[in-house]
Amino acid sequence: AYVVYPLIKESEKMDIKNLEEGYEQLCRDLPEYKISRVHGKMKAAEKEAEMQDFISGKTQILVATTVIEVGVNVPNASVMVIENAERFGLAQLHQLRGRVGRGAGQSYCILVTKYQLSADTRKRIQIMTETNDGFEIAEADLKLRGPGDLEGTQQSGVSFTLRLANLARDGQVLQLARETAEKVLDDDPHCAASKNDILWRQLNKLRDRTVNWGVIS
Repeated sequence: AYVVYPLIKESEKMDIKNLEEGYEQLCRDLPEYKISRVHGKMKAAEKEAEMQDFISGKTQILVATTVIEVGVNVPNASVMVIENAERFGLAQLHQLRGRVGRGAGQSYCILVTKYQLSADTRKRIQIMTETNDGFEIAEADLKLRGPGDLEGTQQSGVSFTLRLANLARDGQVLQLARETAEKVLDDDPHCAASKNDILWRQLNKLRDRTVNWGVIS
């Protein structure tokens, strides 16, 4: 079993579960089991030793932070408990849940949250209980959080305005618009055809700045 915590140590600012206290509590409550722990502040060799103990079955429970989110494959691990699951995003929860269910046995992921949750957080947890499909989860995440800003550092919300479409809701319409625009450019690569004058005029009116997308890479 995995038990995942959002913090390593207790925080005065946040009343949420932490790994150090959780580890001690589990050792007291489950003396019949041996328990490993891993987190980001441990040295690489120490983390590797703890992981190997868990992989080999020398320990039966792994207490961890999100360092186990990717790259961990233990087929006989069948239970994951995520404490304060409301502190994690949908993508993180989906990645964490992917650590179990890798073997033949029935697996379980238990999301533990506070009782009082915001509407968005409750919706996020509900989505996790309804589907294992990563594409559905990614689409739901986009709807809840917004696309962020491709040009800057904003990771959620909406930093640009589409006049009519909604990026999360209208994917098919936007794809059709993109394909149509590509056809126009293929037919008129120098934007010189008189039949497209209205398109270029409207585009220049809408575009308030020129973006050099090349600097992103």
